[in-house]
Amino acid sequence: MAGVGRAGGAGVDLIGVAMFVMQIGLDGERLAALDAGQRQVRLATPGWVDAAFALAVGGGVSGALGLLLGRAWAAPLFVVSLLGLLVQVAGAYAVTPAWAVYGPAGLAMPALLLAIALGLWLLARKAVRRGWLR
Repeated sequence: MAGVGRAGGAGVDLIGVAMFVMQIGLDGERLAALDAGQRQVRLATPGWVDAAFALAVGGGVSGALGLLLGRAWAAPLFVVSLLGLLVQVAGAYAVTPAWAVYGPAGLAMPALLLAIALGLWLLARKAVRRGWLR
């Protein structure tokens, strides 16, 4: 089961990297292709929310790599990822029109991602305690 968590965590975190690159790489043409609400949210997103996104995916990918390599440093990296994700989601909903654009349904994916991030951290913490990670 731990192997499934390791591989699944890596897959989810790599998808996060792709989403980060797509979001940060929005040029004028791609931004114009978004609907008006999505465009408003993106234009209102401050740099610190993007930085939190970077910490979330960077910590997640690094933590997943640590799990795959059997290293105990995976656990604190998943904490970085979880905290980055919390700041990103809270920030996005606090300082952009995300709530008006997406409403409560827009929190479904962030809630799922938070659950996955929490699960990966708990898995890594358990693996460290049991001596599975060194």
